[in-house]
Amino acid sequence: MTKLNLNTVNSKLHSKLSNLVGDSFDIAYINYKNVIKANSESVCINMQPVNDINYINKFHERVNKSMEFGQIYVSCVETLEQRSKRLKKSGFLNFFNVIISVIDFVFHRVLHKIAVLNKLYFFITKGGGRPLSKAEALGRLISCGFGIQSEFELDGLLYIISKKKSTPAYDMNASFSLIFAMRRVGYKGKIISVYKIRTMHPFSEYLQNYIIQTNKLHEKGKINNDYRVTNWGKFMRKYWLDELPMIVNFFKGELSIVGVRPLSQNFFDRYPRSLQELRVKVKPGLVPPYYADMPNSLDEVMESEERYILSKLKKPLRTDWVYFWKIVYNIVVRGARSK
Repeated sequence: MTKLNLNTVNSKLHSKLSNLVGDSFDIAYINYKNVIKANSESVCINMQPVNDINYINKFHERVNKSMEFGQIYVSCVETLEQRSKRLKKSGFLNFFNVIISVIDFVFHRVLHKIAVLNKLYFFITKGGGRPLSKAEALGRLISCGFGIQSEFELDGLLYIISKKKSTPAYDMNASFSLIFAMRRVGYKGKIISVYKIRTMHPFSEYLQNYIIQTNKLHEKGKINNDYRVTNWGKFMRKYWLDELPMIVNFFKGELSIVGVRPLSQNFFDRYPRSLQELRVKVKPGLVPPYYADMPNSLDEVMESEERYILSKLKKPLRTDWVYFWKIVYNIVVRGARSK
């Protein structure tokens, strides 16, 4: 794996740092074994790709503790996409494409997540060479109190320029498990835990604000080019397989069969105040009303939700009955699918 080479990245890094801290700044070089206390003008640069760090978050937390608020931290990582390109260049994937890919995935992405095999994995690898998705690398930084300022690719690595914004979250329950709970706004504004099958890379939940700012929302209100979603996750979402565990929420009385989609607080806050007040008057549902109306934009989605809620408040049973069969027709006959 390519190491940080200041001679290669210096000009690009210097120009990006100059935009953040001015032309004059001190650099504190740090690594896994040595996190030094930076002075008020320092930029901390980690010369070691975080793939080779045994306990990534603990290291970022140490860096955070050594810095003052507003200081700059530069780190680098080999992402899954970059790793795949490197393996292809080596020639291995051309000959053993499926075998090497499966072995690499199972060994590096599955083995260390199994409790009884975790110590064996780190004994063999010493924590080195662990592949990370871009989403996980960025999400870990944000969870450790850093705000992403800029990022760029060079020589097979992704360089991330971040700034200390807060103390770390010290997240001991990072979302690695297959089934996980999402915090969503429910009936009467209560925050509920909605169960789903994981379709995103770990630590993706920390990226929502950042990826909305950088990738923007497309016309239906979803994030453009959402790299947090895994390839198999896209398939699961298309056929709603990831939402099967939400049946638990239905039996707990937190969701109805038909109802508005349960939103994160971040997305809920983006809705107009009038629609927020309407939304908390009804339970969210397993099947959203926009599959009945087939809207083409976020504004139309909101209009669809408003029509449904106003109708349900007047005639709850009749409304859900009519909407349910419209949705079934659109899914079975017209081929409506999640995106």
